[in-house]
Amino acid sequence: MRKKLTGIVLAGILGCMMVLGACSAAGKGESETGTEPVSAAGQMQEADEAYHKITAEEAKKMMDEGGVTVVDVRTAQEYTDGHIPGAVLVPNEEIGDEQPSALPDKDAVLLIHCRTGVRSRQASDKLIKMGYKNVYDFGGIVDWTYETETGEASN
Repeated sequence: MRKKLTGIVLAGILGCMMVLGACSAAGKGESETGTEPVSAAGQMQEADEAYHKITAEEAKKMMDEGGVTVVDVRTAQEYTDGHIPGAVLVPNEEIGDEQPSALPDKDAVLLIHCRTGVRSRQASDKLIKMGYKNVYDFGGIVDWTYETETGEASN
């Protein structure tokens, strides 16, 4: 009885391996258009590679080194009341399907923030879906202990 059960289990495992191997080999071909299909997992991996959650301290260091665009995704009134010097105003609610004119370079390093971190994550996700490749979310200005200024946006 024991030998018979072992044989059945081994046959089942071998059968599963053959089925999985056949499915794997079939999935390696190109599509009819000659291009590789992009899977949902592939899109998620690209999004994960584009999105970076950092601290306000890390953002400040990157700003000091230069070569970054600081993006404030709060409302115009919130921006006027106090913002990080040099920040570009791109309100989260205005980020839709079209690329924001204030952010022409999809390869630029973007440092995204809002008031508490909720809108910065939403905006980051939307920008990544548009094709931005270097999105750094440093949360909210409530955690920003460095210089701020008041006044309207120049963009």
